[in-house]
Amino acid sequence: MKKVLFVCSRNRLRSPTAEQVFSTRRDIEVASAGTNHDADVPVTAELAAWADVIFVMERVHGTKLRQRFGRHMKSARLICLDIPDNYAFMDPALVRLLESKVSRHLP
Repeated sequence: MKKVLFVCSRNRLRSPTAEQVFSTRRDIEVASAGTNHDADVPVTAELAAWADVIFVMERVHGTKLRQRFGRHMKSARLICLDIPDNYAFMDPALVRLLESKVSRHLP
């Protein structure tokens, strides 16, 4: 079973939405976290090592992950979704965007 981590800045809007949207799939395990120190669930070395695929919402999140946890990420695929921080939690437009962009990378 693939382990999928969704990452945004504060883990309050985009990544928790993605986690909730994809949590019903039986073929993957999902988690979400944020790169900022004040994130609701901050990214840890353990989370970075756990993931097989890491979806970041913006390029800056990928940069921060590589700088802080690069050695823990092993062979995880890092994919940038290019989703800006202008959506509310579970915003229908965000859900549609996530479904469209993430489904390209997950079987």
